[in-house]
Amino acid sequence: MPYTIEEEKTFQASSADLQKAMLGAVKGLEGEVLKHDTEAGRIEVKFPKTILGNVLGDRTQMELNLESTSATETKVALKIYPINPVGQVLQFGARKGVPRKVMTWFFAHIEHRLKSE
Repeated sequence: MPYTIEEEKTFQASSADLQKAMLGAVKGLEGEVLKHDTEAGRIEVKFPKTILGNVLGDRTQMELNLESTSATETKVALKIYPINPVGQVLQFGARKGVPRKVMTWFFAHIEHRLKSE
């Protein structure tokens, strides 16, 4: 059973504003930025097993690629998957639904931050 989720979503924001909102969302969800290439629009993030007091049971890693489609619109290609304590992708034994839940929370935090600006 594949645990990796790949999705695309378009936001009504510039790439710079979206990256700022994403980094804020990572911090708000107690995640850690592993890599951030502003020019390429690439962000790699790791989330712990427990987020905001909710025990999810698996760590997750997320790879984000941003592509500006216009001055006020940016498309995000997201890939998220469960990882073990040393950062390897879990091929079996992962809890069902953890990556989807983290992704949902992440997008909600981004949308909230974009509305607040």
